[in-house]
Formats: sequence, structure tokens, C-alpha cells
Amino acid sequence: MGRQGWSGLFVKRGLVALMALPLCGCVLFGRQIRPPRASAEEMARFQFPLDLPAEGRTQTPATVAVATQLAMDDFRPLDLKPHKGATPDELCLYRRDSFDVWTAPGPEGVMFVRFVPRQHTCDTEGPVTDASATYAIDTRQWRILSIQR
Repeated sequence: MGRQGWSGLFVKRGLVALMALPLCGCVLFGRQIRPPRASAEEMARFQFPLDLPAEGRTQTPATVAVATQLAMDDFRPLDLKPHKGATPDELCLYRRDSFDVWTAPGPEGVMFVRFVPRQHTCDTEGPVTDASATYAIDTRQWRILSIQR
């Protein structure tokens, strides 16, 4: 291989290595965000019933649960922080529990997941319409196909 062939090979490998660095950094140094937990003492004191209470018990199919989680992790990630100077209404809309979730099956393995602000949760003046979002989730490859805001 000539001199230009080797230098071109090193340049290409160098570029590939440089492009891969951010990916490696995310994998190696990225911190997985986990939900908050009670203290070990509080967890030890909690007593589960022998069975789930019949009143109010619901079953959520696995595809609905996973599609909802996938959409929610994009819509309101666990590490999402409010912007500086956020109003009380805006702070409320940063919270996951401020949204009701509607789901419906779509064509060819698609699950629609819609987030709508719960009425009277945030003390906004009038209905909040611009905080809603509908996700199309591919339940075959578990990916977001599209988002409608």
C-alpha cells in the first residue's frame, strides 16, 4: 500500500473513532435515571396485602404498558427540569402526574398514546390545550413512529 493509501486509512479510522466517542461516553459515563425510592426502613415497614384489592383493580396489557412508558419517557423524561422562571402552572405541567393517558390500538402493530392535562390539576386559567401530545408507538420494534403536538 502506498503512502497515500496508509494516510487515508488512518484518517478514516481516526474519523470513525472520533464519531464513536460521544456514543461511548453516553454508554460508559451516562447515568441511568431511576425512579425515587423510599428509605430502606420505610420499605421494610410496608406490608403488602395477600392479594390486590378487587375494588379498583385493573389489568393493563403489556403492550399498552410498554408503549405508554416509552411515550412518557420521551414526553416527560425523569430527568426533565423546569426552565428558570417557570410559573406555578408551568411547574405543574412538568410533572408526569398532571396528565391523563389515553391509549388505542392502531393499524399494523401501532399503539396510539395520548397525554392530556388532567382537569383542575394545575390552577391554570381556562383549559390547557397546547400541553397535549399523541404518540404513535411501533409495538413490533418498540420505537416512536411519530408525535403529534
